Amino acid sequence: MARGGINLAVVKKALEALLARGQNPSIDAVRIELGNTGSKTTIQRYLKEIDGYDSRPTASPARLSDELTTILESLLARLIAEGNEALAHERTLFGQERQKLEEGARALEGKLEQADQTIARLELALKSQVEELQTSQSSLQAEVTRNARISQSCTDLEVRVQEKDEQIRSLEEKHRHARDALEHYRAATKEQREQDERRHDAQLHQQQQEVTALQQTLMMKQDEIARLIRDNERLIGDNRQSSREVAQQRDSIERLRADVGLANAATARAEGARELLQEQMVTLNSASDALRTTIATLETREKQSSTTLEQALAEVEALRARNSEMESPQKE
Repeated sequence: MARGGINLAVVKKALEALLARGQNPSIDAVRIELGNTGSKTTIQRYLKEIDGYDSRPTASPARLSDELTTILESLLARLIAEGNEALAHERTLFGQERQKLEEGARALEGKLEQADQTIARLELALKSQVEELQTSQSSLQAEVTRNARISQSCTDLEVRVQEKDEQIRSLEEKHRHARDALEHYRAATKEQREQDERRHDAQLHQQQQEVTALQQTLMMKQDEIARLIRDNERLIGDNRQSSREVAQQRDSIERLRADVGLANAATARAEGARELLQEQMVTLNSASDALRTTIATLETREKQSSTTLEQALAEVEALRARNSEMESPQKE
């Protein structure tokens, strides 16, 4: 029920007063007109019950002069025509802009798909490069191990060669001493024989006694000479054998040095391959970062395009609202 004496007649009277003053007969305006009495729900119910309720002020064309009516009708027609032209122009511009935005969005989607495919290819290439790098590192480690083993073998062989050189020098020293002893013995024997010949005439009897001793001594010396000759021949044979062994050891060292050179070359190639792979990885990482930056830029542009499209839609809705507002008086 209405409170404070509010009824349908009172509400209708307040409504007519607002319409007469050209005001919008809203619920709040009617309540103010009623002196801020009555609930809004009650006022709204009464307003719905009033026949011919209209929120716009009523005006009769008969109250205006013919000239003013003609001017207003001309202005209204011109306003509607210009509004329709502007609306059509805006719709055309909006359609073109929307088509451009859609084409740009499709182009961005194509670029994004291409970028995804490129990233996938780069990731596969990077994975392959990483696997090749791991294989190269394994080969490099094997070559380094083999190089260390060969270097150790070379060191051992050089030690053995030095030992053989020492043995050769020792044998040569012994051979020199034996040769010197033989030369000394030959010189002493020659000198002794010459002395014996000079004393032969004066000491023939003594010489004959000494011949036996000299023969015995000579036999001993001959035995010693034979022994020295055998030792000399044995030393010469040992020297030749040692020389052959040294030559063989030197050939082995040369072969090992050649293997070391090959191993060092392989190591250098592996190092070069590793550096090349590292440079390729840096290049691939740079390309991947550039692609990510491009993708981020494309996403930003897509967001800007979406924002522009939303703004254009909002402007179109505003133009439609204005057109509706312009068409409403014409219908009246």
